[in-house]
Amino acid sequence: MSKIKKLTGSFRYTQWDPCLIISQILATQFMLYVSLSLLVAIMQDLTGSTRTLDHIFEYHEIHVKDNEGRSMILAFVLNAIAGAYLLWLLVGRTKLCLDFSCTYYGIHLIVCWFYNGLFPTTFSWWALNISCAAIMCVAGEFLCLRTELQAIPLSNIGAKVDL
Repeated sequence: MSKIKKLTGSFRYTQWDPCLIISQILATQFMLYVSLSLLVAIMQDLTGSTRTLDHIFEYHEIHVKDNEGRSMILAFVLNAIAGAYLLWLLVGRTKLCLDFSCTYYGIHLIVCWFYNGLFPTTFSWWALNISCAAIMCVAGEFLCLRTELQAIPLSNIGAKVDL
């Protein structure tokens, strides 16, 4: 591909790279499940409950009836904020934040469905996951947009510019 084709048409040179996209999805999934596991472990220590994967994947564990359920809600919200930071680090594009946050929560839905053997039906699970997806997307877009809108330094160009 010639240099002229690479530089015309858009601000950045972009090419569809499935290996990059799949590796970003896998890295995002892995890092978010690690951070969620750590946050849930901390919340379980604070509330004195037993450590189990049910707190992450069992949709009946998300409720506001007691401190254990409220601490799980807090862990999921804090994980969404951590997810925004991860989107900024791993993806770095404002246009892709919605895609990656919906992909994470879509895969989480499928994993919860298989883990429980039933489709999640509780309102609290859906409200929490939709809210967390929105938090992750909007905060990630905010962080990426701040980076994308930084001034481009022009000090390296030199004195002679032919316009």
